[in-house]
Amino acid sequence: MNPDTVGRWVAEHPLTPIHVDCATTVMLKILDGKCKMYPEEKIVMTLLYDQVKGLCGELFDDGMHRLIAEARGNLNDEMRNRIYEKRVLAETVLSRPVMKGFKASIRQQGLFDQLPERTT
Repeated sequence: MNPDTVGRWVAEHPLTPIHVDCATTVMLKILDGKCKMYPEEKIVMTLLYDQVKGLCGELFDDGMHRLIAEARGNLNDEMRNRIYEKRVLAETVLSRPVMKGFKASIRQQGLFDQLPERTT
């Protein structure tokens, strides 16, 4: 999986603003270590975030994306705490059904189809 493949997927399956927020929330979970996806899926989700971070979300502004960019360059203890706080806030404002719907949608639309199949 690479940025071009994910970019083509995004072009074929444009995300709604709330789903841009979902991708942002998953990125926060990846950064603070709370994402329970397989490592390969985390890579794909990071690539997805990179493709959509410039799009308008419904709930989060550019400040969230600046924080993520800063954290990706310097993930020390202080930054982990900031990311944790933002992740908890994000998960509070996004309902579980919306997040579950987003994850189901990207799976159904084939975002992870090129990853090795898991037997577990």
